[in-house]
Amino acid sequence: MRHQCKKHHLGKAADQRTALLRSLATELFLHGEIETTMARAKALKPFAESIISFAKKGDLASRRQAAKHVFDKETDKYINLETGELYDALPEGAKHPKQTVLRQLFTVIGKKYATRNGGYTRIFRLTPRRGDASEMALIQLT
Repeated sequence: MRHQCKKHHLGKAADQRTALLRSLATELFLHGEIETTMARAKALKPFAESIISFAKKGDLASRRQAAKHVFDKETDKYINLETGELYDALPEGAKHPKQTVLRQLFTVIGKKYATRNGGYTRIFRLTPRRGDASEMALIQLT
């Protein structure tokens, strides 16, 4: 029996559900906030918070665990790994790597929540979607 094994199924098979949550988490970490349906936001919240807990540890094993749960998209910006600053073009004489979601997660987000014990995301209700009146939400990193 499945007692106390509640999971947000989202009306999808397990592989489709994990792919959806991975893509939502990737965009959340890249942009800081995303607008989605309420059901998806509620499913994303514990998923994203567990990944941020990996980023707080910061060791190699945590980086590999987080890489399993996030698509490592590369942007056209450069990141300073010590300070977490983003650059559109490389400064003169600087050697900074390209910004990826994992680098953003471990250098900026992990350090930001180093002293907090949870509650890294919050959900705001928005007006219903016009096409199908689906309940919408804004999920953002606090």
